Amino acid sequence: MSEKRGLIIHFMDGTKKVLEFPQQLADGDVAAAAKLKEALEARHLVIQAEGALVVIPLENVKYLQVYPAPKKLPAGVIRGASFKD
Repeated sequence: MSEKRGLIIHFMDGTKKVLEFPQQLADGDVAAAAKLKEALEARHLVIQAEGALVVIPLENVKYLQVYPAPKKLPAGVIRGASFKD
């Protein structure tokens, strides 16, 4: 059974949306890293959910929280961090 993946979209107005999805197809770590780089450079987040295509302009997004973290991360990523109040 494949591990569930999740995405929490935190919007500029303080609201958030939580999504769960199955592991997406990838051709290994190199392809997954390339897809991550492409997603970070995009101006829109495009999601197929509940039979609809949802396009979210990233100008409306404060930050994205993706879990679990991908195994292959771009250079410069701070690893092993935790949030403190």
